Amino acid sequence: MQKLILVLIVVFGSFPLTTAQTISSPSDFLGYEIGTQFSRNHQVIDYFKTVEKQVPNQVKLETYGKTNERRGLYLAYISSEENIKNLETIRENNLKNIGLLDGESSADDIAIVWLSYNVHGNEASSSEAAMLTLFKLLTEKQEWLKNTVVIIDPSMNPDGRDRYINWYNETASQPYDIDRQASEHNEPWPGGRPNHYLFDLNRDWVWASQVETQQRLEVYNKWMPHVHVDFHEQGINEPYYFAPAAEPFHEVITDWQRDFQTEIGKNHAKYFDAEGWLFFTRERFDLFYPSYGDTYPTFMGAMGMTYEQGGHGMAGLGIFNDEGHVLTLVERLTHHTTSGLSTVEMASKNAKQLNTEFAKFFDNSNLKYKSYVLKGNEDKLNSLKTLLNKHHITFENATASKVSGMNYATGKQGSLNIDSRALVVHANQPKGKMVKALFEPNAKLSDSLTYDITAWSLPYAYGLEAMASTTKIPSEELLSKKELQTLTDTYGYVSKWNSMDDAQFLAALLKHNFKVRFTEKPFTSNNNKFERGSLIITKGDNKHIKNFLETLNTIAQEQAQHLTQINSGFSQTTPDIGSPDIKLVNNQKVAVLSGEGTSSLSYGEVWHFFEQQLHYPLTSINTDDFGSINLDKYHVLILPNGNYRKVFTEDNMTKLKDWVRAGGKVIAIDGALRSFAGKDNFSLNYKKQEDDVKKKDNLTAYADREREYSNNLITGAIFNAKVDNTHPMAFGYDDNYFTLKLGSTAYSLLDSGYNVAYLNNTKVYSGFAGQNALKSLDQTLVFGEEHMGNGSFIYMVDNTLFRSFWENGKLFLVNSIFMVNNNAYEL
Repeated sequence: MQKLILVLIVVFGSFPLTTAQTISSPSDFLGYEIGTQFSRNHQVIDYFKTVEKQVPNQVKLETYGKTNERRGLYLAYISSEENIKNLETIRENNLKNIGLLDGESSADDIAIVWLSYNVHGNEASSSEAAMLTLFKLLTEKQEWLKNTVVIIDPSMNPDGRDRYINWYNETASQPYDIDRQASEHNEPWPGGRPNHYLFDLNRDWVWASQVETQQRLEVYNKWMPHVHVDFHEQGINEPYYFAPAAEPFHEVITDWQRDFQTEIGKNHAKYFDAEGWLFFTRERFDLFYPSYGDTYPTFMGAMGMTYEQGGHGMAGLGIFNDEGHVLTLVERLTHHTTSGLSTVEMASKNAKQLNTEFAKFFDNSNLKYKSYVLKGNEDKLNSLKTLLNKHHITFENATASKVSGMNYATGKQGSLNIDSRALVVHANQPKGKMVKALFEPNAKLSDSLTYDITAWSLPYAYGLEAMASTTKIPSEELLSKKELQTLTDTYGYVSKWNSMDDAQFLAALLKHNFKVRFTEKPFTSNNNKFERGSLIITKGDNKHIKNFLETLNTIAQEQAQHLTQINSGFSQTTPDIGSPDIKLVNNQKVAVLSGEGTSSLSYGEVWHFFEQQLHYPLTSINTDDFGSINLDKYHVLILPNGNYRKVFTEDNMTKLKDWVRAGGKVIAIDGALRSFAGKDNFSLNYKKQEDDVKKKDNLTAYADREREYSNNLITGAIFNAKVDNTHPMAFGYDDNYFTLKLGSTAYSLLDSGYNVAYLNNTKVYSGFAGQNALKSLDQTLVFGEEHMGNGSFIYMVDNTLFRSFWENGKLFLVNSIFMVNNNAYEL
């Protein structure tokens, strides 16, 4: 008997108690070899649940939220039995190490690695890799788990994944067809890449407009991992990409982060070289724009990295690419599994140094600007506070009366008078480097060739006066919010009009069938001056509302909206309330085009804006149906960014113009303006670059052509536009507006119509704009209106809904819907 025990110890003694024999492999669980079919989201999650049940001492699965389509969002924690027992202590020690939790850390030798999969739903190999990575960690890599906690998000975008997988499984041939012209390699609009509202979740980390991001950030900021990897796919002809990243690197990134990325890349290369797999590094994917799944973690101190596998939604289960290679799902998931495991290995081998360098990142004593001070509209300040709270960034109220520093409005040194309502965000807090990245007036750009926009500064985005100070500004905890008044019976009530809070209040009133007026001219009543756009709700207009005062008071309280009472329709200064210059707001019936021809992202921005921000009904019309729909059922038609060449045939364009002449209103956004520029009956025209500039470009050497071409580009730069705020489209705005320009397409000022906002200089306040592009930008349109018959075409050259973060621009769209050329007619 003793000999038998000795044999068992020899045979099994070196094995962990948890072995491959006790854990189901992905293939065993799924019932097919992993990679030979696409697994639906529920199968991926069910596999993680099964493994948790099989080894609960090493795997902890938790749900952190739900998607818009009610699919669960999950995280799996994988580590040694000892670490899982002490998981909360490990988390708290990590936060203590960087000053986010009081007390001293009792340990600094555990590495925390977060692996995020399938943020783009049709980059579907990564969730398959997540299952295999989980299995291999527990069956082959137990040694690494002794000093590493691995956090796996197996499916960041379940709605997009299932949209893609369901389509593919319904469409694909049996066996799969490797011909790229086969239908299974060509997704229909809108594709599986985005989430329910067709947002790109990989660009939403900072803006947190989507529920998936909002819920993930709560957990991410509770953990603050040392390493974060975002798994992606790229075109079918591309080999594998991994760190180190390309220039430009944002200047908050430390030398250690740069160097350790390189070491991780070399470790990956060792495994890829052994298999003869192609890969590339240090190209394309930079670390500048802060809202990516690699940059956001990097600016939060982590080793943030993107790994890109060739394939994407086009690849299916297998496709014949340009190099004569059949790229399969099995190959794609194998590459992702290899790089993921290699990352965990490097974290385990360098756990102590990761902790040490991670703590150093949060020393913000060398940052130039010590405080950012913001003043302005209270609603806009509150909106900014909401964003900062999502990232656990602290803020206070100013106790100083004047500050000096970099003035955002002028781009120069200056001073600003403030009071206790001014918001102060200090850089000497743990997340000070993220504060710098989000608030700095103009991020330092080391290379003009970037993967995304180059400007996003929050004071401009929120329409606030701001100063960046090199000295710490005195401040204290925020003032308590004042309670709203209770309305009493009187002639009428007036609401200000200068923020999205006011727009939401209007939408709520209209949904409750209130009749609401707005003023096109300033007036004074009860010694209160009301500006253009102010909303007026009178008792006389709303006799049809049962319990009028009680209902109005309830809506105002729910919307946290302050109303000023007026005792008479006779104003101290005209117009009186019954004036033709004070108009009823029409309860607009709004439609938006969707489908082929529209940008799915732009359509999603409009859709999300109406449902989740404005809370106002919207009808989506597919472009394929445009020829047969009855436009007379709608007051407003929104055209998102897109290419409508196939939609607006001669007959359909005639139909559209006839509807506008009869009183309809078209709002064209960004690329949608191309449908009207230079066409008959429209005064909208392109402003083109000079011919000599183009000739110079054509003489550039081939190797320099890409970089030289950047002189023609604008990559998300901020300009100061002149605004005619007497026009209804600009009600609630000052006479200037900082606009985010996403491209170099420029339109001349309208010869007939209204140039509501335009550029009358080409000064770049933040971001990159090429010299050639700037030459064509002076005296160009930003927002405009052109009448046609009784209706209007409204041109929005710059997309105020872009990624839903340019808060200060959204009221231009609301004004366009409800106040521009307000035809209060019944359908």
